[in-house]
Amino acid sequence: MQTVNKKRRISLFAIDFSCFVAAYTAAELVAVIFGKGSFSAGHYFTCLSILSALVFGMRFVTGVYKNIWRYANSRAFLSMVLADVVAGLLAVGVFELININRSLLYSLCQVFIITASFDIVTLFLRFVYQSFFGGICRVSRDNNKIGVAIAGAGKTGVFLAQELMASRHAHYMPVCFVDIDSEKVGNRILGLPVYSEKEIAEKLKNLPVQEIFIARPNITAAEAMRLSDLYSATGCKVKIYDFPMNDVDASARGGKKVIREIKIEDLLFRKTVSVADSETGAFYRGKTVMVTGCGSIGSELCRQIAACSPKKLVIVDIYENNAYDIQQELILKYGSSLDLAVEIASVRDVCRMEAVFALYRPQIVFHAAAHKHVPLMEHSSCEAVKNNVFGTYNTAELAEKYGAEKFILISTDKAVNPTNVMGATKRLCEMIVQSRTDSKTTFSAVRFGNVLGSNGSVIPLFRSQIEAGGPVTITDKRIIRYFMTIPEASQLVMQTGAMAKRGELFVLNMGEPVRILDLAESLIRLSGLKPYEDIEIKEIGLRPGEKLYEELLIAGEDMIKTDSDRIFIERDKPISREAVCEKLGILKNALESVCGTADQAPVVDALKKVVPTYRDPETVNNSAAAERELASHCGANNEPTEENAG
Repeated sequence: MQTVNKKRRISLFAIDFSCFVAAYTAAELVAVIFGKGSFSAGHYFTCLSILSALVFGMRFVTGVYKNIWRYANSRAFLSMVLADVVAGLLAVGVFELININRSLLYSLCQVFIITASFDIVTLFLRFVYQSFFGGICRVSRDNNKIGVAIAGAGKTGVFLAQELMASRHAHYMPVCFVDIDSEKVGNRILGLPVYSEKEIAEKLKNLPVQEIFIARPNITAAEAMRLSDLYSATGCKVKIYDFPMNDVDASARGGKKVIREIKIEDLLFRKTVSVADSETGAFYRGKTVMVTGCGSIGSELCRQIAACSPKKLVIVDIYENNAYDIQQELILKYGSSLDLAVEIASVRDVCRMEAVFALYRPQIVFHAAAHKHVPLMEHSSCEAVKNNVFGTYNTAELAEKYGAEKFILISTDKAVNPTNVMGATKRLCEMIVQSRTDSKTTFSAVRFGNVLGSNGSVIPLFRSQIEAGGPVTITDKRIIRYFMTIPEASQLVMQTGAMAKRGELFVLNMGEPVRILDLAESLIRLSGLKPYEDIEIKEIGLRPGEKLYEELLIAGEDMIKTDSDRIFIERDKPISREAVCEKLGILKNALESVCGTADQAPVVDALKKVVPTYRDPETVNNSAAAERELASHCGANNEPTEENAG
């Protein structure tokens, strides 16, 4: 690479020197033809030597030949001209000192004409070079490069274009910019034309553009959705340029600038943030931490805990594939620097779990093990109660017995006014935690909604349906859910663990809810297809126990704010250990009564008895739908019309 750069500089110097000699010779001939006097070889070579030495010496000093001219900006051109002006003035001074010219005026005119003509020629050559190698011509000359349009002609977009132009190894070559700024549209930046959003679809028909990069930092989800739809309609692949705008962004992304596919997170109606902080990391450093259940959240908790340098990380799961996958991932990343233990065990097996607790004596326990799929648990109510309720009870008892400092239960928004078995069992799990305020172990629970891309969630299902050609199935077009990314949810869970004091029920602020129909349409568009044209969206009806609208209850007097605007604490009525034990006894009797049979009804009836907020799903959905329809109708009536707008 150094050899290539050296050859390039020598070639450029040779071209410039030839132009300079030509300009100087032309000036001398003009002086001889139209002026007085005759040609003198001695005078010619002396002046040429002095002026060329000063001009090119100044250019080397100011780094003119270190510039890569195919993407140079106006500052680079100005520095070259200023270097020549300074060199010219120095030359006039030298000419006067050695008294080589007839007068000071003659020297000034001579130097001005030579340097001006020289600069005009060299600037022209550089503009031609930049236009050829930095614009459309370069794309057409290089069939291995992918032509791209950059949406955003601000600092970020221009920086991206410069980087792509500078790298010979880049797979992309910018062809044009797209912007909404009227002062930029119709002009050129870095030799590339700037088009408006309105005309880009028509312009791209005649341009070698295959992809469009959105280079607009900090755009809202709604704007990302609009741009994605706008540019996808051109037939080009749409990507996002992730550029770290500050130290926090740079740290979160490892300082990398990334061109990536648009993710569904970019189109959600909330801003995904990195909430990692040094205090939370310090809390887990040097401690033995146990995580039960290595599903989506459990695995991510393991990743983030491992990054905090714990004394030991203990992973407990009944499903060996999950446990193996996260074990191998962490070994590959941390090697022997992480003290990692993996135990295959069921939280329902008290004897096995006690052996694990006795062996490792964890200081922090994250209890994420649970059956979570609503329709399956409606059909297998007994298993939901055994695993979720009694599994939580067993783990909590052992954490207390073996002196754990903290126990954090992973709960769900489905525990709020539950309409299904899974939600009811998780509400009872919360009660188990809340009943232990008198324990030396600090018990707490954290409640949040759906996480993007978790195992068995709606997004992987939609993607597989899209890949199969459709249809994409939704249960009801009115259904809404709260969403959060897996890393963000895990970070907030770790924060709640660090801040827990005694029996708190933490509730995460999930932002605005998202319509599942909007989610399905967005995923289809991200796949380069059109909803309802390329891929059908089919409504199949609500599943057993499913709500139209999930609740988190983060608003109102029942919520206490914390130092984080993403974390709240619910004010809930205290419950005694005795009351919880009585509830567990009722469930245990119900389980024993159906042992060896397929009858689930007694267990469901027992759940409804011990969870007072358990509601019939049809009643809840009808009531919620009626309330929303009424609110929408009232809102429409309150909108100003032409008659009353004034």
